[in-house]
Amino acid sequence: MTVLHLADEGEAADLAAFLSRLLHYDRGAAVRLQAAGTALAVFGRPPSFEVLAVRAVRLAKPYERGLDVTLDMTVSAGEFLESVDEKAGTAVVPQAVTGPPWAGVLPPRGGWRPEPGLPAPDALRSLVAAAVAEFRSRTRDLPDERRTRAELDRIGRDIWSRTVGDTPLPVRAVHAAQSLGFLRPEVPPALFSSGAWLRLRTPYGSVAVRRAGLGALDVSVR
Repeated sequence: MTVLHLADEGEAADLAAFLSRLLHYDRGAAVRLQAAGTALAVFGRPPSFEVLAVRAVRLAKPYERGLDVTLDMTVSAGEFLESVDEKAGTAVVPQAVTGPPWAGVLPPRGGWRPEPGLPAPDALRSLVAAAVAEFRSRTRDLPDERRTRAELDRIGRDIWSRTVGDTPLPVRAVHAAQSLGFLRPEVPPALFSSGAWLRLRTPYGSVAVRRAGLGALDVSVR
């Protein structure tokens, strides 16, 4: 059994909250864990948003298990959540599972460059609110014969694939960041790019998404 000692109760609570939000969108969600030194990265993919969500967690001491000084495995998000002890500041790594396809292709570790043009936090929240309102209005106005999954998906793609401000970031990435608790008013997010990837980063977590129209470039299969 591998026990992760988190930096404090707050880190444990934030990890549990992140896992709970992933499970809200997918009860069978899996997460990929990567730990080295005193940092743990938890990757998930909420299906409603088609993005990768990344939560960084601080560890109280460098990861090690026998001769292994790094951790890299895919596990059940539900089992991992059940193992989190917020008072003790610990989490037990469950048995590995066969990961979904996304877990084998992650954003690159380095080469990230700042991207200009991201609106202020208030404008981002207003943008998401307007997009949600538009989606509800357009779907509510559909006649019964057109209220199909294909039509709902088409409307969703039209709205959520729009870009944010003067950036190539799709609106769905900002919506995901807000829904996962990453987008908070006290700290503005920052946008970075590396090859085919964009990353919306906040102190509470990141959302990574592939640029539209680019092929399978600059990915990290780990």
